[in-house]
Amino acid sequence: MSGISTHVLDTSIGRPAAGVPVTLEALSGAGFVGISRGATDANGRIAQLLPAGTALAPGFYRLNFDTAAYFDARGVAWFFPHVAIVFGVADAAQHYHVPLLLSPFGYSTYRGS
Repeated sequence: MSGISTHVLDTSIGRPAAGVPVTLEALSGAGFVGISRGATDANGRIAQLLPAGTALAPGFYRLNFDTAAYFDARGVAWFFPHVAIVFGVADAAQHYHVPLLLSPFGYSTYRGS
């Protein structure tokens, strides 16, 4: 099944990051346009960011993670108020999983499976 999903792990506590607001955008002629919004579940996941009935298309997408909201809710000081990950979809028949490894003062990402 094709689509876009994410998983956020808070490496500073070694646990999933629940409640991280995430926005999915797609690049169009006018710039990035919002497609959907959500928040990570108790396991730090959003299983499908594309709205129901929306087909994945080749192109460029951006995931915006509101890390300030996540850390503020926990009373933790942070350095990056948000993380924006831009990635390309070449084959719309594939699933694209974009994990985020997060701490208050750094982050890392990769293409997951």
